[in-house]
Amino acid sequence: MKNYLVQTDKHIDLKKFDADDLSLWPDSKKEAKKEIKKLREKLIQLQQVLYAENKHKILIILQAMDTGGKDGTIRSIFKGVNPQGVKVASFKVPTPLEFAHDYLWRIHQKTPGSGEIVIFNRSHYEDVLVVRVHELVSEKIWSKRFQQINEFERQLTEEGTTILKFFLFIDKEEQKQRFLERLENPDKQWKFNPEDIEERQYWDDYMRAYQDVLNQTSSDYAPWFIIPANSNWYRDLMITKIIVEHLEKLNMVYPQPIESIGQYVEILKKAD
Repeated sequence: MKNYLVQTDKHIDLKKFDADDLSLWPDSKKEAKKEIKKLREKLIQLQQVLYAENKHKILIILQAMDTGGKDGTIRSIFKGVNPQGVKVASFKVPTPLEFAHDYLWRIHQKTPGSGEIVIFNRSHYEDVLVVRVHELVSEKIWSKRFQQINEFERQLTEEGTTILKFFLFIDKEEQKQRFLERLENPDKQWKFNPEDIEERQYWDDYMRAYQDVLNQTSSDYAPWFIIPANSNWYRDLMITKIIVEHLEKLNMVYPQPIESIGQYVEILKKAD
């Protein structure tokens, strides 16, 4: 998966990435869906051990342009996992209470505890994206936040959190088609906001902002992955593979049973 990893020693140029790329899966879409199902079963098993062991913490960050597929990714990949151990946090416009604090205050409250997987649907990165593009704060302010975010994520990892960050990369034409699909499908019209069309005018500004985010905040301890996301099935396959691979590296095990477990088996067998 190094093809999509934003390496710390190389400067990436988003113009060179292909949102239609399918190069890491030579087989058919049908076979990919079978592979996703197998990976999802592995993920379910790994998440059960994670929850039982109650030692590691997993933070998954999803960022994308509008219609990029964050909601669909969550639904597809985490279908069937134990809801006790998986949480989703979405970050919208700050409330008055949140706005009265520093921009990371509301983020830290949603980070995972031991045994948990937390998925951020948008995240603290909005504070170096939206605020920059719309000039809500000065460059002097938002430019300092790259280092602040790096330090924040380092602190989380030093306290036992595994962080995986995914930029779901679609192109502008694909976004247009997805907006049209929403408008033409009565079941999806509720998701459309006229402001989404206005935001398209800032596409190039967002791409520049995302490029800086990826280059300045991908680290060995909290890596960014740029995932080609024009094809939903390929997006799901790549992200699930990466998550499973990283969970397997944790070498998690179920807690040891109590020594006298056999005694309780016999007691229960004889019980009424």
